[in-house]
Amino acid sequence: MENKAHALIAGLFTVALLAAAILGVMWFNSDRVERVPYEIATKLSVPGLNPQADVRYRGLDVGKVDSIVFDPQVPGQILIRLKINLDTPMTHATFGTLGYQGVTGLAYIQLDDDGSNPVKLASNVAKPARIALRPSLFDNIQSKGAAILMQAEATVAKLNGLLDPVNQKVMIAAFSDVSNAANEYAAIPRQLQPTLIKLPVMTEQLSQALTSITALSKNMSALSNNLNALTASLQSPNGPMAKLSGAVDNVGSVADSVQYDALPRFNALATEAGTSMRSLNQTLENFNRQPQSILFGSGGAAPGPGEAGFTAPAK
Repeated sequence: MENKAHALIAGLFTVALLAAAILGVMWFNSDRVERVPYEIATKLSVPGLNPQADVRYRGLDVGKVDSIVFDPQVPGQILIRLKINLDTPMTHATFGTLGYQGVTGLAYIQLDDDGSNPVKLASNVAKPARIALRPSLFDNIQSKGAAILMQAEATVAKLNGLLDPVNQKVMIAAFSDVSNAANEYAAIPRQLQPTLIKLPVMTEQLSQALTSITALSKNMSALSNNLNALTASLQSPNGPMAKLSGAVDNVGSVADSVQYDALPRFNALATEAGTSMRSLNQTLENFNRQPQSILFGSGGAAPGPGEAGFTAPAK
């Protein structure tokens, strides 16, 4: 009887120890952080997302997925209940996307904010606020996969048309033309070889020409300096230009004196010469009329009307 009592006590102790261990594990695993409920309503597929999955705000853990159920009011819509830390900056512009952890395939909710509406989003247990779930990268690939496949098929069809026998002949002919052109271009270096051989000599001659030009430039510079000095000496106050200007002034004075002194005398001489020429012309005219006047002298002038001895001509 005593052995049975010891066994009963040992059994009760084991059960109590096991219950205490379970309670301890539950206590340690219990979440004592104050969180606010939010809800996501979406018709997108959520593969790999399970309850107690992580919720991250721009990479930081801010909560857990509480439950995933179908919306009884909207067919095909999924309701995802979230519990978010109280200090998380949830606004009306906050949205969620579905992310995946490495190669495990386990999904989590990634929250972000585009800043379009920074007003804080209020929520409570009775009426959780809803946030939008945007398509993830895999969703975009899945939705656009058909269009990508159609474009790939069109590209393959174009390639097949490009590689038909007629186009192949055209491309082969084009490659042949390119090969011939390459062969012709390969002959150009051989043709240029004589010119390349003469290039060092031409370079040396060009260098000598540049040296000569440099020397000529220096000589021209010296000549320019000499001309500048000559110009300065000519234009100096006591230089040739000043003396020439004085000589010109003296010539002008002489010309003025000639004009005022000699010109009246020259005019009188010209008048006397004109008178002498008129007398000479009159004498020659009388000689032409009466050559005998040289021997007998000139007769008197014929009497005019009213003078003695005037006879009127017969009619």
